[in-house]
Parts: sequence; structure tokens; C-alpha cells
Amino acid sequence: MNLLDGKLVSAKIKEDIKKDAADFTAQAGRKPHLVAILVGNDGGSETYVASKMRNCELVGFESTNIRYDVDVTEEQLIAKIQEINADASIDGLIVQLPLPKHIDPDKITEAIDYRKDVDGFHPINLGRMQRNLPCFIPATPYGIMLMLDYYKIETAGKHAVVVGRSNIVGSPMSILLARNANPGNCTVTLTHSRTKDLKTEVLRADIIVAAIGKKNFVTADMVKDGAVVIDVGINREDSIETKSGFKLYGDVDFDQVAPKASWITPVPGGVGLMTIVGLLKNTLEAAKGTIYSRS
Repeated sequence: MNLLDGKLVSAKIKEDIKKDAADFTAQAGRKPHLVAILVGNDGGSETYVASKMRNCELVGFESTNIRYDVDVTEEQLIAKIQEINADASIDGLIVQLPLPKHIDPDKITEAIDYRKDVDGFHPINLGRMQRNLPCFIPATPYGIMLMLDYYKIETAGKHAVVVGRSNIVGSPMSILLARNANPGNCTVTLTHSRTKDLKTEVLRADIIVAAIGKKNFVTADMVKDGAVVIDVGINREDSIETKSGFKLYGDVDFDQVAPKASWITPVPGGVGLMTIVGLLKNTLEAAKGTIYSRS
């Protein structure tokens, strides 16, 4: 078993991002600028946003965190998004999910200017990704592809099984793995909670991407020897064993699956760190105008 070490890979890629950001700042007279909107006081969301802001600082970006109470209206939130859309000094905008139940996440996603949608969730970016056109790729799948590329994992002709069909991870992951690129050129099976005999489907996989949001869902009897296992899950549980008061678990039963895998991501220290790298790379491209013109 070999570890797909998100800490190592993200650190190396962030070194390159930092150099590129410094060049951009010298030429443009300003830093790449990411704005994150956080609604409410969800502990997980606060942790994720704080990490994103901290990483922006590390690579030489400007970052702004806008916070709203949980009772903010949908109209107020959309008005702020439109204000940010019109601000030429802001390159990227993310609205941290999940949102309170009275706010429609699809409306919020579609309100963001697709040219500033560095999370890659806007329908225009998802549609362009489907057609293999330049776009902002959703940050988590983007980070996974960067990791596969860094470790030179052979994907062409392999059978990849994606467990989970969300628009954020599962569906775009299946598209990226299947398209004619390197990494890519997989034969992909997209599975989900209604898949019949899910265990048999996953057992056929050379590459497993687990993104179903259930602790230890993928067990050793679902994994064939030598499979590459990508664990996207971040499941928080209260714990008295950690200083933070919680412990993170993946969607894969790491202790049991790792001995069977050729490569596997840990949780934490795997895909989560690569997601931030994907976000940073998208933000830098937004600032430079290399995907969408800033004119």
C-alpha cells in the first residue's frame, strides 16, 4: 500500500501557485482576490472557510470573509453576490455550503458570475466541462486529478467506479475520468444509493472514488486487491480524544481497506487538502484571465 499524500502534493503545488501569484502581483499591481461568504455558525463550514482564507495568505492572495447570521434572507444574499460580481478587484467568489433551509443553493450558485465561480459549480462551468472546453473545474475533482497526475497513476483503460453522484464531486469526477486526457480515458461506472448490488460494482473497480458522505461506507469486501482508492468523505464526529473536540472519518474504512489497495488517500491529509489547491488554482486563473477574458 502506498499513500496518496495530500499534504505533500498540496505543499508542492502551492509553491508553484505562490510564485505565479507573485508574478501576477508584480505585473497587475494587486494580489489575486478571493471572497468567501459564510452563513450561520456551522462548525464544519467555519473550519473549511478558515482553512481557505489561511491558504490564500500563504500563497500571496488577498482574501475576504463575509459573514451573515443564519436568518439572512435569500434576497440579501443575492444582492451581495451581485455587488461582488460587479467589483473588478475581486477575482473569485465562493459561498460556503450547506446553506440554511430557507435559501435555495441553486439560486445562489446561479447568481454568481460564472467568470468568478472558482468553486466550479455554476451550470455554465459544469456544461463547459462536459464539453471539454476551458472552464473552472469543481475544486474537489480538480484536486483529485492533480493528485493522480502528480503520482503518475495509470488511468487509461482502467475501470473507475465513482460512489456518489453529487453535482459537486461524483458527477463531475465521472466526466473527468472518462474524457480523452491524461489522467483520464477510464471506463467509468457512476454508482449511488439506488444502485443494485453496489458491492459487486465496486469490486470490479481498478480505481474507486468514494464520495457518498457516509462514514466507513466502503469496506474491505468491496475492494479488489491492487485497487487505487480515493476517499472524498469528511465525516465529523464529536470526540473527547482530540483537542478540536471532533474527529474526521472518511467514506472508506481505511484500516481494513488500506492493506488491499495499491494506493489510497488518508482522511484527513488527502483529498481535502487537494480541494483547496484546486480552489487556489482556479482563483489564480480567474485573476489572470486565462480561462475567461476579464475585459
